[in-house]
Amino acid sequence: MIESRCGLLCSQCGYREQMDCPGCVHMSKPFWGENCPVKSCCEGKEHRHCGECASFPCDLLRQFAYDEKQGDDGKRIEQCKCWSAEVSAV
Repeated sequence: MIESRCGLLCSQCGYREQMDCPGCVHMSKPFWGENCPVKSCCEGKEHRHCGECASFPCDLLRQFAYDEKQGDDGKRIEQCKCWSAEVSAV
């Protein structure tokens, strides 16, 4: 099940319950600001997640994945790869 556009696992996010967040795939505007550039890019290209993009992993996604404060050392990139592999296996 795809939980986000960028590969973040919403089910493991500490803010999910606190902010009553359904995950970015189920909301038009993220709770943390006016928009999310990764979400906007992905949806603008009509992809379910970044792993479906021909530019994957792009500089924007890498910037988020390896951000010093908010990043996850590339785990979200690996998750997008897993989601893509699951679809390919079907």
